[in-house]
Amino acid sequence: MAIYGYVRVSSKDQNPDRQLKALKKRKVDYIYVDKFSGKDFERPAYKKMISQVKEGDLIIIKSIDRLGRNYQEILEQWRTLTKEIKVNIEVLDMPLLNTTVDSNNGLTGIFISDLVLQILAYVAETERTFIRQRQKEGIAVAKEKGVQFGRNKIEEPEKFNTSYLLWKNEKMSIRKAAELCGMSYTTFYRRAKERENVENCSK
Repeated sequence: MAIYGYVRVSSKDQNPDRQLKALKKRKVDYIYVDKFSGKDFERPAYKKMISQVKEGDLIIIKSIDRLGRNYQEILEQWRTLTKEIKVNIEVLDMPLLNTTVDSNNGLTGIFISDLVLQILAYVAETERTFIRQRQKEGIAVAKEKGVQFGRNKIEEPEKFNTSYLLWKNEKMSIRKAAELCGMSYTTFYRRAKERENVENCSK
């Protein structure tokens, strides 16, 4: 049986030493380190480790969030690892997730670890739902109080109408029209198209 350690930090600036120190106490054979976000499993070191592990091997991680942040994807990866590849997983900070026999805690097994992970996934998803709901409620209250969101729209220059008409009637290029009213090309083009759409809708 080979023992693999997996370490993940979210960015190149973060230090993985704490995770590495915890893994080295277990005398792992191989350690894979990713400096990537945990939003998905498209990480080079993780993918390389998965290509190496075999049935009966052990993967050790410091905590479940080192495996990933998206619990639905964690559930899928957990199923692949434990059911398809048939490796064991040990989570140092949460022994209830261990799929191995622990002499101190007894047999937790795949069934209990799956159950605990399902509960964690439910709690995480529920919390995300609550956060989204609170954000919507907060925005609604703020709008009632007159708070505006998004970038403030720049007032149109005095010469915008003249420039717009010259451009629309093909008397001037759009770049020249933008220069005439003192707007950038991209801003003038966006505003001109907005004006054009309003005119078309009112016909």
